Amino acid sequence: MQTVKIVVTGPFSSGKTEFIRCVSEIDVVSTERKITAEAEKIKDSTTVAMDFGRITVDDDLVLYLFGTPGQKRFDFMWEILSEGMLGFIVMVDSTRPETFREARSILETFRAYAPTPYVVAANKQDCKDAWEVDDMRVALRLDSKVKFLPCVATDKESVKKVLLELLYSILAEMDAGGA
Repeated sequence: MQTVKIVVTGPFSSGKTEFIRCVSEIDVVSTERKITAEAEKIKDSTTVAMDFGRITVDDDLVLYLFGTPGQKRFDFMWEILSEGMLGFIVMVDSTRPETFREARSILETFRAYAPTPYVVAANKQDCKDAWEVDDMRVALRLDSKVKFLPCVATDKESVKKVLLELLYSILAEMDAGGA
């Protein structure tokens, strides 16, 4: 049995917890706490340490999904959660361009932790005010080689597509490393 550790990261309220909850075959272990003040306008709780979910791909492969906290004050958890990861997903809220710069910074931080495959997921593509993926790619200054995928974190098929794209990249890297 092969296990693959995948980290799901991104800015506050980008959809990390929903993404993991959508596909996890176990109840997601979550360290959410009620939030107050300004952030409450967006949502009423936030991840303070991590989310953990699991999905069995087949008899030989299980994915462990670790969601990071999105708020900067909990970023000390990022490096801890990145240890041993074989890949990561950066979630970006397509409806909140004010978070794009932060998403880019988080992407660069995780690339510095480990040179593993990654994909970027443009979440909330089902919302009428969502930016187009091509426009987001420009705003995030993403190279055309970076897999940048439309996503809806509450839609199981959408989440599976993002996970599969990352898994293909991880497997390709493993094959290349073994050759």
